[in-house]
Amino acid sequence: MKYTKLGKSDLIVSRICMGCMGFGEAEKGMHKWTLPYEESKAIIVYGLEKGINFFDTAMAYQGGTGEEFLGRAIRELVPRDRVVLATKYTPRSAETAGEVSGAEWIQQCVDNSLRRLGTDYIDLYIMHSWDYLTPVEETLQALNDVIRAGKVRDIGVSNCSAWQLAQANAVAQQNGWAPFVSIQGHYNLLAREEEREMAPFCYANGIAMTPYSALAAGRLSKRPGETSQRLELDTFAKGKYDATAEADSAIIARVAALADRRGVSMTEISLAWLLTKVASPVVGATKPHHVDGAIQATDLELTSEEVAELEAPYIPHALVGVIAQNRHLLKEHQHVWPVESAEIAG
Repeated sequence: MKYTKLGKSDLIVSRICMGCMGFGEAEKGMHKWTLPYEESKAIIVYGLEKGINFFDTAMAYQGGTGEEFLGRAIRELVPRDRVVLATKYTPRSAETAGEVSGAEWIQQCVDNSLRRLGTDYIDLYIMHSWDYLTPVEETLQALNDVIRAGKVRDIGVSNCSAWQLAQANAVAQQNGWAPFVSIQGHYNLLAREEEREMAPFCYANGIAMTPYSALAAGRLSKRPGETSQRLELDTFAKGKYDATAEADSAIIARVAALADRRGVSMTEISLAWLLTKVASPVVGATKPHHVDGAIQATDLELTSEEVAELEAPYIPHALVGVIAQNRHLLKEHQHVWPVESAEIAG
C-alpha cells in the first residue's frame, strides 16, 4: 500500500480509502444490500491486512449503524492511532433548524458520532452536503470549536461547489479558524465535472480530493451484462447514472478494452486513472476482491496515451445526486449569507 499526506493536514492516509456505506443494518436505512456486523468486520480486517488505514463513514449510513459497525470493528482489531477515521454529519433540515442552532447541531452530531464510533476523537469530520440554512461563519466557528475541544483533528466538506469551498476557507483564514483540508465530491471516469472548477482550485491550494463513487457504483468495474446486488438495488445510484448510460457505455467499453490489453481488471484501470487526479478515492467494499482490485490499482501506472484514450469519449454531464438536489436551496436561503461573506467571495 502507498500512503500520502491528506492535503495540508498532518493525517497520513492510504491511497485507497475504504468506503463503509455498505456496512450497517439493512432494515435501518435506504440501502437494502448492506452487510451485517460479522461480514462487515471481515472486510475491515481484510482491508487492514492489506494496508488500508483510511476509513470513511457517515451518521446517515443505515441509521447510524454504519458508524457503530466500523467503530466496534476498529476497537476489536487495532489500536485507535493505527487508523484514520472519517465520518460525515448531515446539516440541519428546515424542521430541525427551528429547534436548534447550527452550532448546537454540529456539537450534537459530533458527540453522537463519537458515541456510535466508540472513540474519543474523529480524525476527519466532514460536512456531508453544503449547509444552506446556516451562515458559513457559524458553521466554521462551530467546527473550529470541536477541533479546539479535541473531538476532531481536521475538517472536510462533501457535495459542494468550488466557489463555496473557496469562500469558506477565505472566511476561516480571516478569522483564524481551521479550514477545510479535503473535499469529497462526485468524481470518476463517468462523472468528470469536478475538473471544471474544483480540481484546479484544490491543486492550487493544497486541498485533498477524496472522491466518492470512484467506480460509479460498480458501473466502471462491470462488463455489459454483468450485474451485482448493488447495481440492481441501489436506486439512488440509478438516479445518478441511468440517464447517461448510453453515452457512458463508450467509456466503459474503453475501460474493458484497456483492461484486456493490460491483463488487469476494469476496477484497476478505472481507479488507476482516478489516482492520477486525486489523493485517496473512497472505494466501497463488500467483498475481498473489491479490496484487492483497489489496492492493485495503486501499483498500476497508465501512460499518457492510455489516459487520453479513456478520457476521449466523455461528454458534459449535468450535476446529479445531492449537490444537484440542493441547488435550489441557495436562492431560498440566501438571507443566511452575511454581506461580509459575499465580499470575501469577490
